[in-house]
Amino acid sequence: MYINFGGFVPISTVDWRGRAACTVFLRGCPARCFYCHNVDLQGGEDLRDADEIIAMIRSSRTVAGAVVFSGGEPTLQGPALLHLAAAARTMGLSVGLHTNGIFPGVLEDLLDRHLVDMVALDIKTTWERYDDLLGLAAADAVKRSLAACRRAKTDGSLVSCQIVVTLFRGREDNLPSIAEAAGDLDLVLQQGVAAGFVPLTRQELEAAAAPLRRSVLIRTREDGEVGYDPEQKPFS
Repeated sequence: MYINFGGFVPISTVDWRGRAACTVFLRGCPARCFYCHNVDLQGGEDLRDADEIIAMIRSSRTVAGAVVFSGGEPTLQGPALLHLAAAARTMGLSVGLHTNGIFPGVLEDLLDRHLVDMVALDIKTTWERYDDLLGLAAADAVKRSLAACRRAKTDGSLVSCQIVVTLFRGREDNLPSIAEAAGDLDLVLQQGVAAGFVPLTRQELEAAAAPLRRSVLIRTREDGEVGYDPEQKPFS
């Protein structure tokens, strides 16, 4: 099996909060988000034999107890992702996934086969604005992915699920409806960074989160990731 490979990080402490993990990047994504941090992985081709990537994962076992699949959009390569996740499982590694949720069938397969422990699901805007922002019909697919994560979290087959919102100045009004969709899943507010935009500060993100009356994680370039609870002082 050949896989469109995007890169490998042998040890990361930022891709899975509280865990040391290696990270595998898979190339390709049908969305074209203007603020994508890995824009070089949206397209292109670097085909590698699956065994080569599995060997990379195996080489990190002495320092990493988990592997995170990211991209690009890793679920674009469904059979390859399932194969790699299953291989990681046989090594005794926990498996994490960063996804935009537009291929819900792949995510459901991973969950049904108990091949993933953590999902970080990007929800990019309100459902009404979704298809226009991504330039493709995606809202219904992401809703299905969100529902699958919620079911798995409720029945205990998914250990952790974070709903990640990249927030830009002037779009703070998106947040209440996204938070409502997230329900009781963990919510992460991520500072939107792109040319032509002045990023929201940590304090401004806290102000946007305050009306939600729930704890959230806030990520900024300046302060990294911190917890925020409107009823308490911020916690790290």
